[in-house]
Amino acid sequence: MRRRIVTITVVVAVLATALFGLPLAVGVLWYFRTHTTSELERAADGAAVVVSDALSADRVPRLPADDELPGGAEVGVYDATGNLVAGQGPARADEVVRTVASTRRDMADGAVGADDVLAVPVLTGARLTGVVRAAVPQSEMTREVGLIWLAMAGCAVAAVGAGWLVARRLAGRLTRPLEELASAATRLGDGDFTARAPESAVAEIDRVGAAFDVTAERIGETLARERAFSAEASHQLRTPLAGLRLQLEAALETPGMDPYAAVRAGIASTDRLERTVEDLLALSRERRTTRAVLDLDALLAELRSTTLPGGRELRIELHDPPTIRASAAAVRQILAVLLDNTINHGHGTVTVLARDAGEVLALDISDEGPDLGARDPFAQPADAAGGHGIGLRLARSLAEAEGGRLRLTRPDPPTFTLLLPAGEDRTVPDRVTGCDPSPSITKALEHRTPARRTPAHRTPGC
Repeated sequence: MRRRIVTITVVVAVLATALFGLPLAVGVLWYFRTHTTSELERAADGAAVVVSDALSADRVPRLPADDELPGGAEVGVYDATGNLVAGQGPARADEVVRTVASTRRDMADGAVGADDVLAVPVLTGARLTGVVRAAVPQSEMTREVGLIWLAMAGCAVAAVGAGWLVARRLAGRLTRPLEELASAATRLGDGDFTARAPESAVAEIDRVGAAFDVTAERIGETLARERAFSAEASHQLRTPLAGLRLQLEAALETPGMDPYAAVRAGIASTDRLERTVEDLLALSRERRTTRAVLDLDALLAELRSTTLPGGRELRIELHDPPTIRASAAAVRQILAVLLDNTINHGHGTVTVLARDAGEVLALDISDEGPDLGARDPFAQPADAAGGHGIGLRLARSLAEAEGGRLRLTRPDPPTFTLLLPAGEDRTVPDRVTGCDPSPSITKALEHRTPARRTPAHRTPGC
């Protein structure tokens, strides 16, 4: 690119210099020719005035001194028969002098040998008494024109050289940001998502750099979200695997237990695990698609078939829930996480309430467990004992990906609320991207006043 910029600039400079210099050179030549002719005419006319009286009286004329003649011209006087009678010139009249003598024109000029010659007639009345010839060597004009052309050529070379230097500087200024951008792109390809394009003060390159920075940031955020999603999804798979293992171990260590019952329970757990895997794979692949109407009754029917350990009761209530469009896989996984949370960390009866919260579907999941206090269950570190909080973060990211919100609305008794906007078909963001809730969600949150509310969460990248 540097070479091309320099080459183009030099070619343009040469063309511009040629287009300007060649006509100027021709103009200089024309000017000196005109100037030489004018000087010769002045010298000849001046001499003709001086010698006219002598020629009319048939006397030998006396010419002005050489320093009195303009332009350094050599002047000679010829009689009517073409003989040189005074001054400098050939002994016999040349073609230019004969032309004036024969035609009696006011002036005749031309090149004779190595001289530029101009002749004017000397008249007494109507009678031709002589011809004055003025000549100057062509080498004089050639020398002056050559000096000027040489100066012009030097200026042209200097202009092209200056253009070359400026082109190299500009090429370096233009290509250096591109080289730095290429280096940043290489670092990005090597996995350095902090790579950023430097500013170049060139608007077009800065726009490319800004697009590169946005792309690098989005790739980094997407990769981080994908890694977080993988970690949270693996935790979500670990729970049913642990349950299946416990069932099988209990069947092995319980004498007299019906093995077919254990097998049936294991198959049921395997079916749930397979459903969880399918849901998580579908959620990881989904991108900006329209959602079908959510079959809430079918999802709640799946919950009713769940048997809670320790003889705990699961109660499901419906208070005119609105129709919404959402991913059934996402809502199923959110409910599975919340139900698993109440099983592992709660006590007593688990209640699932589906209600209308004003253009919003609200799903409240509560139990009779201890007061959670002011802590935020979503903010548990990923390496916390037992992985507590990882599943809740996955559920929250899935809810936000559906345009909704999941939060702890009441710490005592612990109540988690999933809010999903109802209404027309809508386009949702990427599965792993969380966004701010819709206005209807915000309004529903404002109208619900819990005893103590956890801080609102906002996923980066919205």
